[in-house]
Amino acid sequence: MLRRDLIEKTEKFVKQKFDEGEYFSSHPEDKAYRLEHTYRVANIGREIAKEEGFDETEMVLACLLHDVSYCETFGEEGNWPKWKDHGRSAARIARPFLTELGLPEDRVQDICYGIAIHVDYESDFPGEKTPFALAICEADNIDRFDVYRIHETLVNDGFLGMSFDEKMAYVEKRLARLNELEDVPIMVSGASKRMWKTRLVFYREFYQKLADQLRSSTEVFD
Repeated sequence: MLRRDLIEKTEKFVKQKFDEGEYFSSHPEDKAYRLEHTYRVANIGREIAKEEGFDETEMVLACLLHDVSYCETFGEEGNWPKWKDHGRSAARIARPFLTELGLPEDRVQDICYGIAIHVDYESDFPGEKTPFALAICEADNIDRFDVYRIHETLVNDGFLGMSFDEKMAYVEKRLARLNELEDVPIMVSGASKRMWKTRLVFYREFYQKLADQLRSSTEVFD
């Protein structure tokens, strides 16, 4: 059963940190996206926790906090936030907050380690890659493959402004990358593997249909 009191305190904490962020104050659209991503990851994490028998509240707390470091400004243009370090920074921000919530020290450690490694599987403090900690990484990765992210990627990459040949090359490149990801063993839990495979299938079907539609726009098939 979810501890709604702890979740509400965590939601408030994350929103407050985002509100305090200097960059977010002038880029509200980025703050909105980061918060939406945070909630999606939390819901994915909860689904994994249900199937794997993890504590659902702890997983939701971890996922809500996994990107809290986006409240920081890193100074160098094009390096905000410092992408590879934002998991480790988030863990540093999350630890005192989780301790104040009254979680046992060993659970704070497991949550913080999962947050720290969620970008590149590396941490700046000792810890163990437990199934729980890895599930935080997996929930974040799984959110990269869904309907919203397809739309976001196509818009950000300027797909509609490409020439026909550029569009075809773009789609073929995406399909090749998706085929490579099929064999990448980045998911550990059974729930994560199932969700990952389902989303990869969806992505391939989308881009294959897009390729077919592009071809049907310029020629008559035999």
